[in-house]
Amino acid sequence: MPPYEQVHLAVDRIPPGPWVYARLTDDYGPDGPVARDGSIVEVIDRAGRFCGHALYNSTSDIRLRMLSRGRRSDLERPRQHLQRLIAAALRLRRRVLGLENVTDAYRIVHAEGDDLSGLIVDKLGDALVCQYHSLGFWELREMVGSILQELLPGHAVLHRFARTARGPEGFPEADPGRDGDEVEPRYIHEFGVRFLVHPGASHKTGWFCDQRDNRRKVADLARGRDVLDLCCHAGGFSIPAALAGAHSVRAVDLDEEPLARADQAARENKAEVQVRHADAFDVLREVAGGSRRPGLVILDPHKLAKGTRDLEAAKIKYRDLNALGMAATAPGGLLATFSCSGALDLPGFAGLIFQAARRAERDVRLLETMGASHDHPQRPDFGRSRYLKGLLLAVD
Repeated sequence: MPPYEQVHLAVDRIPPGPWVYARLTDDYGPDGPVARDGSIVEVIDRAGRFCGHALYNSTSDIRLRMLSRGRRSDLERPRQHLQRLIAAALRLRRRVLGLENVTDAYRIVHAEGDDLSGLIVDKLGDALVCQYHSLGFWELREMVGSILQELLPGHAVLHRFARTARGPEGFPEADPGRDGDEVEPRYIHEFGVRFLVHPGASHKTGWFCDQRDNRRKVADLARGRDVLDLCCHAGGFSIPAALAGAHSVRAVDLDEEPLARADQAARENKAEVQVRHADAFDVLREVAGGSRRPGLVILDPHKLAKGTRDLEAAKIKYRDLNALGMAATAPGGLLATFSCSGALDLPGFAGLIFQAARRAERDVRLLETMGASHDHPQRPDFGRSRYLKGLLLAVD
């Protein structure tokens, strides 16, 4: 594959973090972009010094996604470089974190957190779902797939590009965003609970590995309580809560397919869960006006802010949803509320929640902040990787 085209920076030194924005590059010549979109390039600073290798995309405001820094030899054999990084990521999950002792569903590659910007790989039982947030890695998907099959033989490999990346990354409109095998729904296990997942379908990769530890934590608080799980997807919070001894569990979602899987998985686990196809806002208004309010409410909506342009509208939805959630919670009860919008940071999310408490005229106390499970590592120079944030609140 080498030699590579060169992209020059408009600054003397490469910025920290895995992303280099368009305003920091000098990447257009008289005939247009200096390299093919999605290709690997050498990055050269304004003084002419080699800085590293990156994935280039003239369509995206994220012009360069860094693959390596400092040594030209790193990408002499690109497949070996990627295999080394993916193998190191897998080793962290297996040997260091010991995840296979508790689950067969976990994140193998967490994009920037594993120095593979724009690439996510989730293991869901015997299926590997690759989700691409960069055109560059989408172009390398055959290489990624072959590496994964070497490291995890016998697994089906599915390739999906993130719908939110279609416009910013310039994915082709005619491409359905799917490549690799189609697989049927199958059961995965997590802390002894069986969940029915459909790899590569529905939201994200088909399952929310990031909430693993939070599901267990919330279940431990469910004993003896009436539980209302909003935006329940495939029952990730509601089924463990029922098995942990909740007095009753209601699971609500607007998406019928994962809701049906939640119902089926509840029966598989012999868990008493009442599933309901409904809008979370409607259910919360109904419950808040009723005589019996739940002692534990879980709010885990899909990503409401896809980017900074959607942030203000998303803030209104988060505030409204949580005000209703607090109004629906019994005095002395608990509210576990989450946001997976990367454009909204933890202080901003907490501020919205406390505004919602004032609107609902409820006193709340923050018991704990929550984040993604350990298979979602973060780099200190890339705060945006802390996309999942949650608050556990006592509501009086």
